[in-house]
Amino acid sequence: MANLKPNFDMEVVNFMRFIMSILLTLLVAPVSFTQQDRSAHGKFVSPGRLVHTYSIVARDPNTGELGVAVQSHWFSVGSVVPWAEAGVGAVATQSFVDPSYGKLGLELMRAGKSAPEALKSLLAGDEGREVRQVAMIDAQGRVDA
Repeated sequence: MANLKPNFDMEVVNFMRFIMSILLTLLVAPVSFTQQDRSAHGKFVSPGRLVHTYSIVARDPNTGELGVAVQSHWFSVGSVVPWAEAGVGAVATQSFVDPSYGKLGLELMRAGKSAPEALKSLLAGDEGREVRQVAMIDAQGRVDA
């Protein structure tokens, strides 16, 4: 009779348990913020409608595996918020998402910048930096948000 017991790599299982425990913790106590909009004068204003979104970037210190996840009230954010590349880093950009943060953040980290350096570089040239919500982690575990 064939062995039908699944053969899971325990490091992967433990990493997924770690990520799920963080996600469940955040689900119980979500961060509230308001969806904002630009006024005619270019200032960001809030219409007062509460929504809940959170994202996470993580690195397993034992294996070096990287992960990124997002949960949101808004549909289809998974196509623009999470970005990751094995051996490079992970980026989560939410709230007035600028998808270029994912691609450019990974490019900067691939070129040797740390996650904090990459984020600082992207924010410096962004007029909308005051409303961005971004987190980055690099392959060495350096993180900034």
